[in-house]
Amino acid sequence: MAITNPQLFLSTAGGRIRCARCTAQSSRTKQQCGRPALKSSRTQKCGHHGGRNRGPTTDVGKARSAAANLKTGEYTKEAIEKKSRKLAEMLQLEDVCSIVGLINGARTRGRKPLGYKPLKTAKDAWLFVLDKELNSF
Repeated sequence: MAITNPQLFLSTAGGRIRCARCTAQSSRTKQQCGRPALKSSRTQKCGHHGGRNRGPTTDVGKARSAAANLKTGEYTKEAIEKKSRKLAEMLQLEDVCSIVGLINGARTRGRKPLGYKPLKTAKDAWLFVLDKELNSF
């Protein structure tokens, strides 16, 4: 007979049924819940500890949940995309400086942001500068 971890599985119906155990922990006793987890629960919780909760399903409910959980707006999709565009522009300016010869040291390391297209020739640098100048208004 295989040894099973009592923390993960629970035997019910006199040992005839083996099921997953609820993973909720008591804040008072620090012990794991003794009820069986629901099969439909992705978080391995019983009905008492939120296993039946599916979250908001309508667009209105999802928007209300997003607004309730918003604290500063620093990590909204719009803010992340704006930050990514600005970082891509900064790296392209770094490419221009490198092509022109203003900098010759190490470049910025790491993963490049979405939308970054490396500038490799003087023509690319010239077109980038003209595009920024024409769209600055």
